[in-house]
Amino acid sequence: MVYDLIIIGGGPAGLSAGIYGARAKRKTLILEKAVVGGQAYTTREIVNYPGFCNQISGPELTGSMAEHAKKFGVEIVKDEAIAVDLNNDIKIINTKNGSQYQARTVILAVGAHPRLLNIPGEKEFKGMGVSYCATCDAEFYDDLDVIVVGNGDAAIEEAMYITKFARKVYVIVIHDEGIVDCNKISAEKAFKNKKIEFVWNSVLTEIKGNGEVESAVVKNLKTDINTELNVSGVFIYVGMNPGTEFLKGQIDLDDKGYIITNKYMETSASGVFAAGDGIQKTLRQVVTAANDGAVAAVSADNFLTEEEDFTGNILKSNQPVLLAFWNPGIEGNIDKLALIEKLLSGQGDEVKYMKIDVSRKNRIARKFNVVDVPSLLLLKDSKVIRTILANDKRVIAEFLDEYARGKCNES
Repeated sequence: MVYDLIIIGGGPAGLSAGIYGARAKRKTLILEKAVVGGQAYTTREIVNYPGFCNQISGPELTGSMAEHAKKFGVEIVKDEAIAVDLNNDIKIINTKNGSQYQARTVILAVGAHPRLLNIPGEKEFKGMGVSYCATCDAEFYDDLDVIVVGNGDAAIEEAMYITKFARKVYVIVIHDEGIVDCNKISAEKAFKNKKIEFVWNSVLTEIKGNGEVESAVVKNLKTDINTELNVSGVFIYVGMNPGTEFLKGQIDLDDKGYIITNKYMETSASGVFAAGDGIQKTLRQVVTAANDGAVAAVSADNFLTEEEDFTGNILKSNQPVLLAFWNPGIEGNIDKLALIEKLLSGQGDEVKYMKIDVSRKNRIARKFNVVDVPSLLLLKDSKVIRTILANDKRVIAEFLDEYARGKCNES
């Protein structure tokens, strides 16, 4: 079976993409290697997702998303994509369980996961006092003491954000006093913040508690002395790892391994889109992931529609084909298109005519390197014979007259 759309990853981005893909009547499959819901599933309370002002748990919200997707016919399979071939018309996905799947389009919703300290208590208290997202969880620590581990831009900026709620924020820094890895402006603001106390030359070695975080052990690297701090939360910022290792060589990634996309969520591979925490972006939240997934799925559906129309009406045509690229939002385009159609009315059925609104279907324009509109492009036997910028009545008339007299050739 060849699916219309396969989504790799079943977090909020993947589930949102599944809903939009299935509603567009596309045969859609989601592959999720772990628990459906992704990182959001591990969040005990979500209070910043629109429409849920009384908070909702991660499992509840992502569970509802999964049911929504299934209702529209999305197939969800628990399996891990380990190798892909994304550079042909039919994309191939090989999985850990030994299965192979084929699709006409793919959405990569692979997510990203925080780098772990791998210390005692970190995994045990994840979601119960250990957090990797201040935007998600800071407000649960109103008037309480917390720890932030890390000293890069993300750590210091998040520490500043947490001070809006917490009584005190200990920032654990591995460097000597006064040395942090973040930008100078953020550092200066943090040094002046009375709620922040920097703990220099130190690392976190253990997190303790009974059901929830109650304290954490900090080791001074110069004295080897351990200090136990009574805190209710530990926020860890030592980096993120996008789940893109298996995509290397298939699509363009940045130097940190994140997927590079444009505003349509298109990747460097034709018919391959990406969404969620695994792409280059400034904010990684459930709501932004859901947005990415919707955009990616609509783009994938448009891609399939354009491919179907283009293949059926253009590439398989036995007649010459005249493509008119235009944009109704640009002044003069509508009048030029009307002129083209008037002049073509005397051509009979000798030429197949197709107009392409680049504001909605710009992929075909990019395929033929059409930048300026209105433009006319003549195809014969799937090959481009001639292209002109149709911005002048005389040029349009001469072009169509030449065609009618059989003079449009390979020049």
